[in-house]
Amino acid sequence: MIRTVLAWVLVLPFAAWALLRVTGADVGDRWIQLVAFTPYVAAASAVPVLAAGLLRRWVPLAVAAVTAGALALAVLPRSFADAGPSGGTTFRVLAANLAVGAGDGTELMRLVERLRPDVLTIQELTPAARDRLDELGLRERMPYVVDRSHTGVWGSGIYATHPLTEQPMIALGGFRQARAVVGVKGGPEIEVVSVHPCAPSHAAKMACWRSGLAALPRAGQRLTVLAGDFNATLDHWPVGELLASGYRDAADAVGLGFTATWPQQGWRPVPGVTIDHVLADQRMGVRSFSVHQLAGTDHRPVFAELTLP
Repeated sequence: MIRTVLAWVLVLPFAAWALLRVTGADVGDRWIQLVAFTPYVAAASAVPVLAAGLLRRWVPLAVAAVTAGALALAVLPRSFADAGPSGGTTFRVLAANLAVGAGDGTELMRLVERLRPDVLTIQELTPAARDRLDELGLRERMPYVVDRSHTGVWGSGIYATHPLTEQPMIALGGFRQARAVVGVKGGPEIEVVSVHPCAPSHAAKMACWRSGLAALPRAGQRLTVLAGDFNATLDHWPVGELLASGYRDAADAVGLGFTATWPQQGWRPVPGVTIDHVLADQRMGVRSFSVHQLAGTDHRPVFAELTLP
């Protein structure tokens, strides 16, 4: 009897986690914060399988095995490449959260010079950070700008080497998610959004987080790229809905979907979670993806080299 109870005590929390993750349930504020750690739970789900087997409790063992399989199916594809269409014009996207403008502007300029993005989306862009980047030559390098900078965490911006046509900003909970259509010479128009909804840090922010992600444009019409700090992982249901509409996560597409982006230094020994993304219309290919360091901010910039149809 004791062995049976012990087996179920080990198995049931993992089974409940798998059920909620696979069904995409939204069961409250605490779950929204916890679900970001699903890849770690998936790795640990081997423990109840082993324990139930050693205890020779066959029904809990079966449940534990199904649970581990379900979690593996949910997360393991992120380590396998599926870059989609190949060929076509290259379109490079860099996204960086500057942590209330504190990110090192000189280092960001080095990234721009090395990676040569067509579009740079910036989150937590303050007027002071904008002016500092102007002094460092960002507008000379990327002269087309949609400036939605603001004091605090709420500002954002889009810089480009191609002409931009500003679109209505997504403004919810004070967060200013800049939008623009990029006119690539000889190519299709591409809508770009500098993504930054509220962080689901406490109960008062949850509705704002949900609405900020729900307001992002769905895929399927004009080619669209969503780039920035989503404050959400691929295990959060709002991101799943975006992907289901026809986006591809660039990191996932090249088999780097487990690469943590926040916090930049991780929580040793846990390397952190993946909340910064480049989501591209599935009609676009993903040639490469990389994550970078940037002093002064808690986020790691993300870069994707896409191809246009």
